[in-house]
Amino acid sequence: MSDDPTPSGQGRIRSIHVCGEAGAPLESLAEVQALQGRGLAGDRYLKGNGTYSNKPGVDRQVTLIEAETLRALEAEHGTVLRPEESRRNLVTEGIRLDPLVGRTFRVGEVQLKGVRLCEPCGYLERLTGKEVFEPLKGRGGLRAQLLDLADRRAVHAL
Repeated sequence: MSDDPTPSGQGRIRSIHVCGEAGAPLESLAEVQALQGRGLAGDRYLKGNGTYSNKPGVDRQVTLIEAETLRALEAEHGTVLRPEESRRNLVTEGIRLDPLVGRTFRVGEVQLKGVRLCEPCGYLERLTGKEVFEPLKGRGGLRAQLLDLADRRAVHAL
């Protein structure tokens, strides 16, 4: 597989991550329940206790990052950022996320809408102790909203 994912088409979920409170390490899961209009079961933002939970909006329901970005970070900067260290819920492979801003797309049974890019922040650097802010600018992932499916739809990792 090429490290240049296609702009649209069939991507895959490589891993799933949630954590119950701000600053806690993310836990890797084989599947997670998606709750319509709310977020992922067990995640800090669903519970309202994430670092940025005090900022209103739907853009923290699900966050995604490309596995290709994590590999490029290592290849280009020598920085290994494990998927769970990225603080993103879903790590994808084989699909470009940036073009999904403003678009509706599916992840398995779950329908999402890309809300905005998920740019890196200084908080990520402080938690990981790794210089990732500059290298991840413009490729930090996607923030998405969970749409119109019944509660308790599962998202599965490969």
